[in-house]
Amino acid sequence: MKLLVVIVNYRTASLAIDCLRSLAPEIAEIPGGVRVVVTDNLSGDDSVPRLERAIADNQWSAWASVLPLPSNGGFAYGNNMGIRSALQSADKPDFVLLLNPDTVLRAGAVAALLKFMETRPDVGIAGSRLEDPDGTPQISAFRFHSIFSEFEHGIRLGPVSKALAKYRVAPPVPGEACPTDWVCGASMMIRREVFDRIGLLDERYFMYYEEVDFCLKAKRAGLPCWYVPDSRVIHLVGSASELSDARKHRKRRPAYWFESRRRYFVENHGRAYALLADASYATAYAFWRLRRFVQRKPDTDPPRFLWDFVRHAGWGRGVA
Repeated sequence: MKLLVVIVNYRTASLAIDCLRSLAPEIAEIPGGVRVVVTDNLSGDDSVPRLERAIADNQWSAWASVLPLPSNGGFAYGNNMGIRSALQSADKPDFVLLLNPDTVLRAGAVAALLKFMETRPDVGIAGSRLEDPDGTPQISAFRFHSIFSEFEHGIRLGPVSKALAKYRVAPPVPGEACPTDWVCGASMMIRREVFDRIGLLDERYFMYYEEVDFCLKAKRAGLPCWYVPDSRVIHLVGSASELSDARKHRKRRPAYWFESRRRYFVENHGRAYALLADASYATAYAFWRLRRFVQRKPDTDPPRFLWDFVRHAGWGRGVA
């Protein structure tokens, strides 16, 4: 098998079907065999029969299938359930593409990632250029989180951001293929060797930070990550998760976002570093909130974010 594509569905059957429809012409252009599995994280609605019916009606059964799961274990769990059996089979895929159900592929998106990975055997992970339906690019190539990036993100002050520009998690969108610390899991291609060296995604992350953690482990194992803008994928931001597009409306951050953030810092940098990162962000963000109030700037942050951040911070807490 050349490629395994895994799409994790949770009550987003319509989006997943549109994603499959955009995949169909890509499949025909890829030699060597492609399989697509839609794992359903116990949606509890009509997702599974709707997906199975769409696959049958559109004659996609030769390359697509649905895998109902016994629980909603999150993003890493849903992907791993689709990947694990393929890696244990006699026909292991050379590459695995993680694809969000709220994505629509532009022509040649999969082929561009495959071509890049086949010409760069030193690269372990490659991510697409994600964009709005009108072609506006979304930031999808990032730097790893650090104490300095937490302070820069929290304080939102021009001179400070300029001084800490090299630590900013979300740099300007690159125009050409380039190495990057991590890419968005909405469209991420992974070489099989990455799984051989570091294992599957960490299922202790319910959602968010799991792709950051995975890319960091891959980099430490000598398999870096690249951003490949020739692969263009429409990403309908927020449609497949609780965190809606902040450009449309604000929504309170769920507890698992804070838990994932804390786990990332503790697991990868230690408890002391995690505490410093928490203190760095909380101090900077509190300053920003005071400045926003004094200067009467619009409030675009999630409701009760500072309270939720402090409540879930790692002071006196471990990581399960």
